Parts: sequence; structure tokens; C-alpha cells
Amino acid sequence: MTNLTPYLLFDGNCKQAMEFYQTCLGGDLALMKVKDSPVQGAMPASQQEKIINARLRSGAMDISASDWLRPESERNRGNTVCLYLSGGTLAELRTLFERLSQGGEVTD
Repeated sequence: MTNLTPYLLFDGNCKQAMEFYQTCLGGDLALMKVKDSPVQGAMPASQQEKIINARLRSGAMDISASDWLRPESERNRGNTVCLYLSGGTLAELRTLFERLSQGGEVTD
């Protein structure tokens, strides 16, 4: 089964936002800082305390998020929400990706 998960990007307050969502929606929250991730050595010191991945799961609800980790790119309205596809076969995921990205700009 293919799942579509919203992926939210925050401006340094991902931890606080996801904890707020948890108090409202319940569920299990997992947070990982850049300094605790495999990419810690590739990221500048200014990014080490930021959240590289957060996931809130409760039943059928699943929300993922991180802090904005692209200092070379500007946050704009519309580029702070992503859609994350998972599950299904590779062929199914490719077809969905192609449909969803049609007319858009793929950045990751």
C-alpha cells in the first residue's frame, strides 16, 4: 500500500511545533538533531542543533518534519511543505511521482 505523508519544513522551531501537534493529536513523536545523524560531519556548526527529522505517528495519522537546512536557499510560501510517498512498488511510486511533479520544480 502506498502512503502519502505531509513533510513540513520549519524555521528553527520544528521541535516546538511537533511537540504542539503531539499535545493536540496524541501519538508517538521521534526527533533527531543534525548532530545525532549520519550527516553531522557534512553540516556546519550552525545547523547541528536543528532537527533533521521528526515524525509524529498515531494510528493512520503520520506527519514528518524538519528544520529548514538549506542556508543557500530562501524559504518562500509554498516551498515549506513537501509530500513524502512510501510503500508500494517502485513502479507505482515512480508513476505517482511523475504525476505529482508534472508542471512543478523537483528540488530533492
